[in-house]
Amino acid sequence: MKLLKYCPSCGRESLHWDGEKKWSCPECNFTLYNNVAGAVAVVIRCGDEVYLTRRNRDPKKGKLDLAGGFVDPKESAEETCRRELFEELQLDVDISNLKYITSLPNVYQYKEIDYNTIDLFYEYNVAEKFEVNLELSEISEAVWIQLNQLNLDDIAFDSQKRFFEDYLKK
Repeated sequence: MKLLKYCPSCGRESLHWDGEKKWSCPECNFTLYNNVAGAVAVVIRCGDEVYLTRRNRDPKKGKLDLAGGFVDPKESAEETCRRELFEELQLDVDISNLKYITSLPNVYQYKEIDYNTIDLFYEYNVAEKFEVNLELSEISEAVWIQLNQLNLDDIAFDSQKRFFEDYLKK
């Protein structure tokens, strides 16, 4: 992980990383916490198939991903699901039909910084399969995949791999 060196309070090259969750400056007693960020992932399901996207950016460019993203300030996890599904897939969902499943910790590395996240997993069932016009800046394609043909090595993030390991057993 790329470490911060300069204290944002006193400007000295004195920040110390504790290896887990905070930077501190012994010169001015400033502390910066690397708190866990909230993120959502939505399993869009039609029968025995799930709708997955292929990442068009790092981290994990080219790997399969669930639709979702980071929770914005003053936004509920369900509102994040609605916003992200619309931004990524132009899919307008009724959040009352989202089913919360579980949460799993994850590490999201972006530009050499590790962000600890808590990934909240939801399921959204649809009666019929659909195709959407994609926001190609983030997604290169979206595909329906039979659950029994899902290869966990193709999944981008460790939390989603762990999620699907359990999800496929049910």
